[in-house]
Amino acid sequence: MTRLASLALLSYAAPATAAEPRKPNVVVIVSDDHGYGDLGVHGCKDVPTPNIDSLAKDGVRCSSGYVSGPYCSPTRAGLMTGRYQQRYGHEFNPGAPAADTADIGLSPKEKTLAERLKAAGYRTGLVGKWHLGHGDKFHPLARGFDEFFGFLGGAHSYLKPGAGPNAIFRGKEAVDEKEYLTDAFTREAVGFIDRSAKQPFFLYLAYNAVHGPMEAAAPYLKRFPDIKDDKRRTYAGMLAALDDGVGKVLAKLKAAGVENDTLVVFHSDNGGPEAVNASDNGPLRGVKATTWEGGVRVPFLLRWPGKIPAGKVYDHPVIQLDMTPTALAAAGVAATADDKFDGVNLLPYLAGEQAGAPHAALYWRFGGQMAVRAGDWKLVKAAEASGVSRREKATVDGAKLFNLKDDLGEQTDLAAKHPDKVKELAALWQKWDAELVPPAWGPGAKKKD
Repeated sequence: MTRLASLALLSYAAPATAAEPRKPNVVVIVSDDHGYGDLGVHGCKDVPTPNIDSLAKDGVRCSSGYVSGPYCSPTRAGLMTGRYQQRYGHEFNPGAPAADTADIGLSPKEKTLAERLKAAGYRTGLVGKWHLGHGDKFHPLARGFDEFFGFLGGAHSYLKPGAGPNAIFRGKEAVDEKEYLTDAFTREAVGFIDRSAKQPFFLYLAYNAVHGPMEAAAPYLKRFPDIKDDKRRTYAGMLAALDDGVGKVLAKLKAAGVENDTLVVFHSDNGGPEAVNASDNGPLRGVKATTWEGGVRVPFLLRWPGKIPAGKVYDHPVIQLDMTPTALAAAGVAATADDKFDGVNLLPYLAGEQAGAPHAALYWRFGGQMAVRAGDWKLVKAAEASGVSRREKATVDGAKLFNLKDDLGEQTDLAAKHPDKVKELAALWQKWDAELVPPAWGPGAKKKD
């Protein structure tokens, strides 16, 4: 797709009338380390997820929904900016808060979705996990959010309050939160909607469930007496709390009379780390932190009653980078070439007004791992198979080729049979890779003088 065509699609919005309609609300819900197979609409049998599933029933399920990083913080950076995070050095997670990490976080040169929507008159709130920097210049309140309740790092206990930089914060003040953390985040999200429903609002609800530590509240554990594996049972309890929370947020949107005026998006930040939290990536090969499908393909659902179809399955590849231009288009916020979005406004595609695929190709780089998907073909070099590490520089040498339409589980390497396709995809990835910068921190980062 040409840049001009992409920009044209970003202008998608209802035509103005004599009485300008209210701008729609935007609610983005992100789960954490959530396995692709751990959703009822993806075939999960042992953990019911009726509320998350309702988004598929009442909206669109993207069967090939991706994230641009197989890891927590990089995905969140891409989500907030609509741009591949490797373009500005955010390839890896920032470290735990310490003196040498004070300047590590989402680049202040990048404008966030919250900043863009706030400038358009939206009330903006973040509830949950930030993981985009601990220093003051990276704080959510400095990156476009009017309200923040949550934690700044990558993980937090669900049962015990954190302390110091790992505390639960309301704004910049630490709070002694007593409630099970997933329930507390739901409570705060519902409260934000209550306070904001009279004006357009943007809610970024970033649950840390089902990321470790593996801690489930007793009432949720009691729902799963038939799951004998203790870790899987705990995971089930954590996922049940998350699903209940999504249900309460959707119920509040309806009770506030803004259900039909709200674009709701749900996706995970990466695939499940199956051995760590007993998640299940279903038919997909690989896990979190790999560029196999199991690391980067995630549950991905959108609902906007009356604007996008109900009960539709959309099979063309989409990515979380699309959420910034999609949300801006919904809000009637014009984009320019200077924004340099890698994401695409999905609304006309989901509504059937635009034919074809939103992306000619999608790309990944994570240390020594790489991947590119174009159509049904994927070229990938991932840790599980080749032993590449995050400390290596990614190349296409030795990459494997798969046809995902015929081989979703990436089992049959077709590189030897289709050398021309390997060459084609390798050239695409190398061109993209040449546009990127080295990691700003972590493996491969240049040492500061």
